[in-house]
Amino acid sequence: MDLSPIQSALSSKSYSTLADTCDELMLQVASRGIAYQEEWPFDVHLLGHVFANDLNSARYLWKSIPQGIKESRPELVASWKIGQCLWTRDYAGVFDAIRGFEWSPEVVDLVTAFSENYTKKMFQLLNSAYSTISVGDVAHFLGMTEDNATNYALQQGWTLDSSSKMLTVKKPKMVAEQKLDPSKLQRLTEYVFHLEH
Repeated sequence: MDLSPIQSALSSKSYSTLADTCDELMLQVASRGIAYQEEWPFDVHLLGHVFANDLNSARYLWKSIPQGIKESRPELVASWKIGQCLWTRDYAGVFDAIRGFEWSPEVVDLVTAFSENYTKKMFQLLNSAYSTISVGDVAHFLGMTEDNATNYALQQGWTLDSSSKMLTVKKPKMVAEQKLDPSKLQRLTEYVFHLEH
């Protein structure tokens, strides 16, 4: 079985296309009647769906994997743990699941890239949902220590009230509205006037 398209996606760090590559290759192999399950990189496939934030596909893939394979591959179980935490919105649990396993060299870059993207996504959610938030809550949502979460937030332009341990969110600058050209407004006025009379 030729898994080179999957290896190519991993080596080129094309993680956003990894799940689709795995899905297509799995269908091709299965359509030829080739027994693939023992050799299939289910952990990579599952992490590809997690990276793409396609939790339904990750869940269906997990359910389709034979129990014997699940029991014999700890990295696969660790990959699914990330998916479970995402599914239940256990934000800190996602980071605990990532840090709680010694990832193989084959997937460590994929997991690292997912972790970085997830941190950014969580920070953007906090940025849009709060004007002030406690250091402890930021640490919880970002899966960091309070010191690391504070440093991360300060690097993003937030400010810290050290007496109350509250962070003030720096809202993104609003894009200035485009000003209407007076000549266009005059033409529109003339056009409407013409229609009414």
